[in-house]
This record gives sequence, structure tokens and C-alpha cells, in this order.
Amino acid sequence: MITDLPPLNAVRAFAAAARHESFSRAAEELHVSHSAVSRHIKLLEEHLGVLLFERRIRQSVLTPAGQAFYEQVSVALTQIAAAAVSLRRGAALRKVTVNVRPSFAVRWLIPRLPQFMALYPQIQPEVVTSTLLPDPAKETFDLVIRRGRSGWAPSLQPQRLLEDEILVVAAPSLLQSAALNSPKDLGRHTLLVSRTRANDWQKWLEHCGLKPLRQPPTLHFDHLHFVLQACVDGLGLALCPASLLAKDLSSGRLICPLPELRQPLTRYYYALAADAAPEAQVFIEWMLAQIQQDAVTNRTQVPARASGA
Repeated sequence: MITDLPPLNAVRAFAAAARHESFSRAAEELHVSHSAVSRHIKLLEEHLGVLLFERRIRQSVLTPAGQAFYEQVSVALTQIAAAAVSLRRGAALRKVTVNVRPSFAVRWLIPRLPQFMALYPQIQPEVVTSTLLPDPAKETFDLVIRRGRSGWAPSLQPQRLLEDEILVVAAPSLLQSAALNSPKDLGRHTLLVSRTRANDWQKWLEHCGLKPLRQPPTLHFDHLHFVLQACVDGLGLALCPASLLAKDLSSGRLICPLPELRQPLTRYYYALAADAAPEAQVFIEWMLAQIQQDAVTNRTQVPARASGA
């Protein structure tokens, strides 16, 4: 019932804190003080009668009750934002131009776009791909997504979007013919290499404290999405950012045979153009909800430790 609604400002503060796992970063996003966010969340916890966060040093982690509440609240807030945009702009179709790298478009964004379009039929996403950061003075876009904070135009203010790490993946059929139960088995397999990420295997081995492989058989491809397709087809092992694996892992096309061996990657950032359409903020909120959902799913599909390790 509408009379059962919790304090909505508290809900908004909770959603920001849950997304960032930090009261401080939530305060920055909402342009309020850390103590204001803390008061809002305490009020919400008292209203609901449950503890939503486990307070830790420099981090606030959702409790199971908080996670369940956030998964529903994030969708509801995004829908409220979309409804407001729709009323402000009328029923006319509004376009949001998103500039991303090709791999992120192919492996993360495009598979999810049907859901966005079903939720927000009044917003038309337009995906533009480039390996370089766009220049706002020369190119038209509403939203840009890239790794790292270097190289951005001065007029763009990058904001945190997605933490990431690199994992080994393989097709189940490949591992049926040649097992990969420990790093010692790597030498039995062909390594798939992208020319755009040519040093990934060397860096991953060094980070995981493993010895270099002696002249392993390799196959080279121009881009990471070709590497992943070759991996799905059982041609060898691939190293891939976890951010690009959700659909392949959930479908069973790929599995992660050495989940304990992970290498942190530079996080993704997003920035809005100075003249970005208001609908771009709806698109951002939808992406953040997707990322939070992926984090929950990935904890099930890629455990922190391999069984028997």
C-alpha cells in the first residue's frame, strides 16, 4: 500500500550507499554530508526493523536483508526516474548516445539492451564504438565509458562505474578432453591471445606468482571478442575481464577452471557530456542496477576458491 512507503530520502541514500559500498561516496554523489547519509540509513533501518549494512572500517557491506531490499529498490528508483523523464519530455522518443569500446559493446552492453528497451520504450539507445576516448568538441555523445582516469577531455568528469578482474575461461568441451585442475596443466593447452591485449598472459602469470610457460602453443586474434568466440568454440584457453563474461558463464558456454587465480584490472569509469540528455542519467542508473545484479550472480558462478583448491 502507498501508506506503507518508507522515507523516500532515506531510500535514496540507502541505494547510493549500497551501490558504492561506502557512506562517504554516497554522500559525494548526493552532495550531502557523511553524517546525513548515516542518519538516513539508521532511520530506514528503524522503519524496516532490520539491519541493512554491516559497518566495517572504510567499507559498509550489505547484509542479506539489505541485499534483497536493494535489488528491488534499485529497479524501482530507476523506473521512477524514467517516469519523471517521460512526463517532462512527453511521449516523444528520446535518444541516448553511448560511446564505448567494441569489446564492452559486444560482450556487456548489447546483450542487455533488449531489457533496457523493454523497460524504457520511450528511450532509444544509440551505441557508438571507438578504441579512443572521444573529444566532446568534435564528437556528439551523451555518455562515454572507458577504463581508467587518464586521457579524458578536461570537460568530462569520470565517475566510478565498475570494478573488474581478469580470469581464465574455457569451453566445457575443451576441459573434457584435457583437464585443467591446477596451473601445472596450463602447458597442455593452447593459449588464445588478442593483439589489443598481447601481454595479458605474461602479466597474469606474474601476478599469480606462476612460472613463465615454455613456448606454449598460441593462437592470435585482432580483438578480444574474437578470442572469446574462439574460446567458446573450444580452440583454447582465454584470459578475459570478468565484466565481459556474465552471459557466457550463465549460459554455460564458458566456465572458469581456476577461479582462485585472479588479477585486478583498472576499473571502468563513465562521464556525461555537458549537454547530455536527461535520459542519460536513467541509462546510468539502469547500468548500475545491472552491475549490482551481475555481482550477485558472479559470486555463484565463479566462487572465490576452486573446489578442492
